[in-house]
Amino acid sequence: ALTCGMVLEEGLPLADLDKILESMEQTCKEAGVYVVTGDTKVVEKSGFGGCVINTSGIGKRSEALEHNIAEVKKHRQFSSRWLLDSNLKKGDKLIVSGTVGDHGVTILSAQEGYNFGSNIKSDVAPLNKLTLKLLEVGGIVAMKDPTRGGLSNSLNEWSTKSKVGLMVQESKVPLRGDVKVACEMLGLDPLEIGNEGKVLIGVVPQKAEEVLAVLRETKEGKDAAIIGEATSDFSEVVLETVVGGKRIMAPPVGDPIPRIC
Repeated sequence: ALTCGMVLEEGLPLADLDKILESMEQTCKEAGVYVVTGDTKVVEKSGFGGCVINTSGIGKRSEALEHNIAEVKKHRQFSSRWLLDSNLKKGDKLIVSGTVGDHGVTILSAQEGYNFGSNIKSDVAPLNKLTLKLLEVGGIVAMKDPTRGGLSNSLNEWSTKSKVGLMVQESKVPLRGDVKVACEMLGLDPLEIGNEGKVLIGVVPQKAEEVLAVLRETKEGKDAAIIGEATSDFSEVVLETVVGGKRIMAPPVGDPIPRIC
């Protein structure tokens, strides 16, 4: 179930509000969730963009989560009841569910008026049904949405909280060609750009290929890839570049694109 609080700027066209509400309705039906409460405030015109939406969600513990944890325990010691950032151990594989940077570049092009000569689209999508399928496979120790700060920020949070190093192969990270070109033109790192319809997954190595196969059977995960693994050889996030070198993937400083959430 979801809450929805809306702050509307004075003068917001009703047609825009109708479009937003219709999109919310369609997405809720797709995800199978309900908006159960909310509030609306109208404020004087101040240039914040017309509409700000705040949401919060609540769910319940599922049998699929219990099954997932039972699968993890078949392969290694695991004491957590939840999929936390601090759960990674040496050897765990890192999976991303699809191409990175799509949403951030889409927002940037829309807000700043850039035209990259291609059809770059946001990846925004509900992922609750996809994650349920993955939990039914089992073996997952951590899951995270790489939103603000992108893949780089999420991986650094995992590394810090789990106290392990992460080796990431740049050549394995799925990236659309037009998003890559756009980032090169603007001097941006696509690994630091936010996503809204992707999930980062940490999984025990014995289940990684099975989780990947299930991901690739879905529309949202058709471009999924194993991009690296946890290691005890070092304590940072290290990127092995396409030319074979290695560099520290530091957390991004600030947000390189307009705020997306």
